[in-house]
Amino acid sequence: MLVIFAFFIIPFYLKYQLTTMPEYLERRFDQRSRIFFSIIAIIVIVFIDISGALYAGSLFFIGVFPNVNIYVFVIGLAVIAGLYTILGGFRAVIATDYIQAILFTTSTAIIAGVIYWNIGSWHQVQTSIDTHLLSMIRPINDPNIPWPTLIISLPILGFYFMCTNQYMVQRVLGARTVDDARKGAIFAALLKLPMFFILVLPCTLARLLYPHLGNSNLIFPTLMYRFLPTGVLGLVLTGFIAALMSSIDSALTAVSSIATLDIYKKFSPASSQEHLIYVGKFFIVLTVICASVWAPFISRFHTLWQYLQAVLSYLSPPVVTCFLFGLFWKKASAQGSFYALCLGSLLAIALVINNLFFAVIKPILFLYSATIIFVFSSLVMIVVSLLQPDENAFEPVHKWYEDIQPNHDQPWYRQYQFFGAVVCLLIAGLVIVFW
Repeated sequence: MLVIFAFFIIPFYLKYQLTTMPEYLERRFDQRSRIFFSIIAIIVIVFIDISGALYAGSLFFIGVFPNVNIYVFVIGLAVIAGLYTILGGFRAVIATDYIQAILFTTSTAIIAGVIYWNIGSWHQVQTSIDTHLLSMIRPINDPNIPWPTLIISLPILGFYFMCTNQYMVQRVLGARTVDDARKGAIFAALLKLPMFFILVLPCTLARLLYPHLGNSNLIFPTLMYRFLPTGVLGLVLTGFIAALMSSIDSALTAVSSIATLDIYKKFSPASSQEHLIYVGKFFIVLTVICASVWAPFISRFHTLWQYLQAVLSYLSPPVVTCFLFGLFWKKASAQGSFYALCLGSLLAIALVINNLFFAVIKPILFLYSATIIFVFSSLVMIVVSLLQPDENAFEPVHKWYEDIQPNHDQPWYRQYQFFGAVVCLLIAGLVIVFW
């Protein structure tokens, strides 16, 4: 998705000179779609990105202080991240991201090295652990990610998170040029691949060491506390908490931007820049409070991963519909966008009630629910757009098939097309090896 984002979508965003993602929907459709998406975006960031990070961080501290209430750690992390986001702004977020990324990668690599050393040979792994646990392609009856969802469901969630989520895209919006933004997104895709070997695979192999560990959310903290000496443990813990803080401060900045520019400014257009800055800081404080209150309730879900994916599965498909049709279908209309968002969200609410609270029909896996919501929202978009077209046809700010042409001012090995192809080949190789 990051490679697709780099090739086809980034030029749209930068040529529109966007500040927030909801702003695009207003320019493409109308103000109703912008405000609707703004509300959805804030809900996703607060209840997934920030609350999830606060909950994950608290799990690490509970390993050291098991008798302390989880709220103490949640509030402590939230207050610290909120303070330096308010005081330092987006520049502080970018600066701390550099340091925290290095700390997290180094500390996680140490954990991975220790696990590989203790496990022994790869042959021992293959003979001792269930083969399906080492497979990326899950059987169709898998309770988490059956293989059809790799094709029809996860791309929807991936498009939202990588291509429309302010939390992620705000870094691209600050790029100096389209080429810089594209190469940055592709480099981010490349950085995802080592995480498989230094985080995902080691925690999977830890099943050999701790086959009876009840709470899978605690596997990484358990590995830390059992295998690392005190000094190294301090480094790893610092790196992981720093990475979590990086996630929180980026998300706080995203919420502040959306709430201030996409909602508040619409109702108070005469506000000065200084006033908007103070309003943005107020929204950061309000977000910290809401996320802190909600984060401990995540423990009621089976795993943190399921919680994050489930929330995203129900909230994101109508938004993805509007962005995809808005970017690539000239006839998509403002009425079509608004009804796709409204009716798609109503269907999502109905599926949540059916799947989690009162089953009228057999509960549907949340990933399949995402596909159903997306298909329904797309049909609404098509039908309403054809019945109620816009008076002025949309003319895109660029033609994607022209934008992906090679830049003859650069040698081929420095062009983003080359880097994107390399990343795609590496992904294909990884899937083949762990099929």
